Amino acid sequence: MASVAQLAVSPAPPDCDVLVIGGGPAGSSVAALLAERGRRVVLLEKEKHPRFHIGESLLPYNLPLLDRLGVRARVETSAQHKHGIEFVSPFHGKSVRYEFANAWDKRFPYAFQVRRSSFDHILLRNAATKGAEVIEECRVTGVAFADDDCPRVSAVNQDGTTREWRAGFIVDASGRDTLLATQMGAKARDARNDSAAIFGHFTNARRLPGQAAGNISIVWFDNGWFWFIPLSDGATSIGAVCPAAFFKNRGTDLNSFFMGLIASSPEIADRLRDATLVGNVSATGNYSYASKILSGRNFIMAGDACTFIDPVFSTGVYIAMQTGFWAADAVDACLNRPNRAPRILRRYDTQTRGALGAFTWFIYRIREPAMRNLFMSPRNMFRMEEAVLSLLAGGIAADWRITLRLYLFRCIYYVTKFSHLRFRFSGGARGSRA
Repeated sequence: MASVAQLAVSPAPPDCDVLVIGGGPAGSSVAALLAERGRRVVLLEKEKHPRFHIGESLLPYNLPLLDRLGVRARVETSAQHKHGIEFVSPFHGKSVRYEFANAWDKRFPYAFQVRRSSFDHILLRNAATKGAEVIEECRVTGVAFADDDCPRVSAVNQDGTTREWRAGFIVDASGRDTLLATQMGAKARDARNDSAAIFGHFTNARRLPGQAAGNISIVWFDNGWFWFIPLSDGATSIGAVCPAAFFKNRGTDLNSFFMGLIASSPEIADRLRDATLVGNVSATGNYSYASKILSGRNFIMAGDACTFIDPVFSTGVYIAMQTGFWAADAVDACLNRPNRAPRILRRYDTQTRGALGAFTWFIYRIREPAMRNLFMSPRNMFRMEEAVLSLLAGGIAADWRITLRLYLFRCIYYVTKFSHLRFRFSGGARGSRA
């Protein structure tokens, strides 16, 4: 039997096994999965759901994740089906459509466009239903890592009262607040993709006909690209992504600036000819970033809390949920086998960075003429189009046959780029924008 002295110095048990910061797609996924496994989970969300959030377009590979969480039927009742992607290039004078049904993996022929307010609310309530303690309107102000292996989380409620938790493990899913990455000085802006975005919702926008009515459209223009995302309630999300420096010189209010951008794109202007702006125009800067640290002793980051990349391929919600699933597996394994935690977390870091790298290679080059030419002139040579489509659908855990064709596509890209450079330096500037 332990002595009275030994009992006196025994550390108090933590208030919870896992504390999740943030109730977006990443945090709600982690909380639901860990609570389902019997962990004592507390989720702190700074806002009251439902609340507005941009980023409405899901990928086909989101659907099996929704199935695993048991929420797909609820999401689908208010979702717009999305069967593919349309790219519109004024530099080529045409548009090209890609259908997910033509991807290498035929199991995922469609995805959803969702109202994030409704979608995120469903995921958050699901976490509570699975057993997580969900506390809304509670903003985390800091995390202190103590010597007793129980980090302390400080938070403030909407009424100004404060509270502190001791947790066995912290999951930072704080989104673009990047709480831990900022606290640790690990957040770095992505110099290769220094962009900003401006966006709003419109009613009565002209959509594509038939089954393609729910497709996302990506429309290039001189200073960047537009997204056109149809929603099931008749609204359409419109946004423009441009270099951050372009926004700094706008010289007018947000609404006028946005309408000027729309007028500069004949395609978007035509689709919005009879449309009406609903609500306010919003903008966000410091768009792409990454944390140099993804995990450590008693903590892990998931979703936008660790990285955010250009949304041209609608990867945001998918990456958030997928990293949330991986984080749940990693945290559960660390709590079961703490002596193996460093190895488990290294595997999570490698998995997450590899997934991001698969997308960012394309994203970093999507504005370059060589990449635009390849996307606007699709050919399924050696089934490369099917492989690229599988990646764009979210198939980041590809088998060797897809991986081989993606490397082949990269080779063709570099050959195309080299031919463009030769043409430019030989004085053929006339077609250099194509």
